Amino acid sequence: MSESRIFLSPPHMSGKEWKYLKEAFDTNWIAPLGPNVDAFEKEIAEKVGARGAVALSSGTAAIHLALSLLHIQKGDTVFCSTLTFVASANPILYQGAEPVFIDSEPVSWNMSPRALEKAFQASVIEGKLPKAVIVVNLYGQSSKMEEIIEICNRYEVPMIEDAAESLGTIYKGRASGTFGKFGIYSFNGNKILTTSGGGVLISDDVEELDKARFLATQARDPAPHYQHSTMGFNYRLSNLLAGVGRAQLEVLEERVAARRMIFETYKNKLNEFPDIHFMEELTDTHSNRWLSTFTINEGAGVKVKNILEALNRENIEARPVWKPLHLQPLFHKAKYFAHKKGEHIAESLFKTGICLPSGSSLTEVEQQRVIQCIKDVMVHFNSKRVDYKFLEYEV
Repeated sequence: MSESRIFLSPPHMSGKEWKYLKEAFDTNWIAPLGPNVDAFEKEIAEKVGARGAVALSSGTAAIHLALSLLHIQKGDTVFCSTLTFVASANPILYQGAEPVFIDSEPVSWNMSPRALEKAFQASVIEGKLPKAVIVVNLYGQSSKMEEIIEICNRYEVPMIEDAAESLGTIYKGRASGTFGKFGIYSFNGNKILTTSGGGVLISDDVEELDKARFLATQARDPAPHYQHSTMGFNYRLSNLLAGVGRAQLEVLEERVAARRMIFETYKNKLNEFPDIHFMEELTDTHSNRWLSTFTINEGAGVKVKNILEALNRENIEARPVWKPLHLQPLFHKAKYFAHKKGEHIAESLFKTGICLPSGSSLTEVEQQRVIQCIKDVMVHFNSKRVDYKFLEYEV
C-alpha cells in the first residue's frame, strides 16, 4: 500500500488563518473570549442573514443550549431526524427528555414530512405534543423546509435546524440553518469550514442569544464575586479558534464550489453504472455537497461492503451512510415513525449508501484513484453476475 492516504473530508486551511492567530498572540488575547469571538459571531450572522450568533465549543453544545433555552426537561419529548450522527440527539438526553425519531424521505434523504405529520397526529391523540423538533440537513442537503415548517407552525412547536453539515447551502433563496427558532453549525475538523473544534448557535431572537451566552459562560451572575443562581456550561469558543473561523469564513464560497465540482465529477464518471444513484438536489436548492454520496441498488451484484473493502485496500477512506438512531442500542426504547407503512427510507439508505472522499483539497489525481477503484469493483462483480446468469440459462 504505497499510495498516500485519501481521507474522507480532511481540514482545508486557506493560509489566511495565520493573520488572525498572529493578532491574537500579538495582543495576548489568548483567553477564552476576545475580539475574534465577537467578530466571528458578527461575520457569520451577516453571512447567513441571521440577526445574531453565539460562537461555541461544538455544534453539540449549540443544540444543547437551544434545548435549554426552549426549557426542555424530564418528561418532555423531542422529535428528531433518525438518519444522523448521534450528536443530534444526545442533547435531548442531557435534558432528561425523550427522543422520538422521524424517518427520512427518498429525495432529500432528510426528515420525511409525511412521517413528521404522522408523529404529530399520534402525539395529539396521546395528549402530549413535543416541545421541539430537531431537523437535520444531511451531507449538505437541505431538508424540505417549506413542508416541515408548515407542519411545525400548525402545531405551534419550535424547530431547531441542525445545519452542522450544510453551511453554505441555499434553500429557495435562504441560507440553510436560518429556518428554525434556532439554527446550529459545526466547525469540527471534517466540516466544510473548520475551527478544529467549534460550533455556532444562530437565531433572529437576539434576547435568547444573550441568554445562550450567559449559559455558555457558566451562568455567572453580574456580581463582583463569583455567584451563580443558574446551572451553566463551559461552552464558549476560544479567541484563537474564532480567529481560524474568521479566515475560513472568507473562503466559504470557494469551498462550496470545490465540493460541488467534486460531486459532479463523481456523478459524471460513474453514471455508466445503472445500479449507482447519487443523492439528488432539491428544486431551487444549491447544496454545499459536503459529502458526495450514492446508493447501490439492493439487487445489484456488488454490495456496499465490497466497495468499502476495495477502497480501504487502496488506502482510501470511505464510509457507509449513518446508521439510523432508532436502530442504535442507546435508543432501543425510543419511538419511531416510518415514512410509510412497511417503507423505512433511513434503514434502506443505511444498507445501500456510501460516502466518498469529498474534501475541498481533493486533487484530480486523488479523485481519479477513487473513481477507478469503484469502476474496477463494479466491473468485477457485474461480470460475475453476468457469468452466473449465463450458466444458469445454459443449465
